[in-house]
Amino acid sequence: MSINKFPPKPRYNPDDGPVFLYGLHTVRAALDNPHRVKKNLLATPNALLRLKETGDLGNVRHQETTPKELERLLGADAVHQGVALEVDPVSRFGLDDISPLRLVVVLDQITDPHNVGAILRTACAFGADAVITTARHSPRETGVMAKSASGALDLVPMIEVRNLADALEKLKGRGMLVLGFDSEAEAPLRPRSSGQPLAIVMGAEGKGLRQRTRELCDEMVKLDMPGPIKSLNVSNAAAIALFAATSGNAP
Repeated sequence: MSINKFPPKPRYNPDDGPVFLYGLHTVRAALDNPHRVKKNLLATPNALLRLKETGDLGNVRHQETTPKELERLLGADAVHQGVALEVDPVSRFGLDDISPLRLVVVLDQITDPHNVGAILRTACAFGADAVITTARHSPRETGVMAKSASGALDLVPMIEVRNLADALEKLKGRGMLVLGFDSEAEAPLRPRSSGQPLAIVMGAEGKGLRQRTRELCDEMVKLDMPGPIKSLNVSNAAAIALFAATSGNAP
């Protein structure tokens, strides 16, 4: 029986290896973030030209690569567009680091990186000041999350808290109205025209908000959907919630 003296290299594991961001929008946002530590840029010649068309590369080290090499590094499912950037994880903030807070999205144990990334993108689109996650039961930063966020990971501060209950109390102390979302809540969400700062609290799919989180919300509301399906993917629900909750503040 023959023995393979040169076994294949182990596949990159995004859950415990270095952080690689990929995709043109995602990498561009990271390059433009002065607080982001950039280590090494891998790009095909065409992708490098496209990146240079959108801005300066700064002093980041870069090297030429091929699509096949990027697929070997990132996996065949990664939509890398010919570019990957090795970085340190984005800096996480505390509640006292961001002021003012007019609109925040609070995630109660949402662990799927696709959903967290999509929520970050939506929060950025609606001008949210921050997204709050817990230190435990939240995903590590990965290329999957960053790609789903389409650059928002470097545009919207992420606040990491150890105790979500304490964080909600602090938000209320800063004058924010805390709205918890549950498809079984009695009251439907209505647009808010008072201009009061809002905290939109979303729970994990299936489990929803934890009991203590519910108790600390000023109101529990649901999205008023007339169709037979009453619940949505949490990232879709967050988008609708942000639109509905803020539309009354439009000029």
